[in-house]
This record gives sequence, C-alpha cells and structure tokens, in this order.
Amino acid sequence: MTILYLLLPLSLLFVLAIGVALWWAVFNGQYDDTDAAGSAILRDDDSGAAGRR
Repeated sequence: MTILYLLLPLSLLFVLAIGVALWWAVFNGQYDDTDAAGSAILRDDDSGAAGRR
C-alpha cells in the first residue's frame, strides 16, 4: 500500500510531462505539414553526380 504513495505522484508527473511535450509540439509547428515528409521520397532525384562512377 505504501508503494502507491510513490507511484501515484510519479505517474501524474509522467502524464504532465507527456502533456507538456504534446502542447509544445502542437504549438511549435511540428504537425503543420505532415504530407511533405511522405511525398519527399517521390520527389527525390537519384540521378545526381554522386550516383555516377
């Protein structure tokens, strides 16, 4: 029973930290353009000088 005195505040701090991290990510533009990363692979040009030997 005494372990609950440690685990409850620790879990609440963990939830608070996750909430702060999510709030920071949303309001700093981390989720503004989610399609660009997925379509960047399609726009990749592999015919550059690095591929020639």
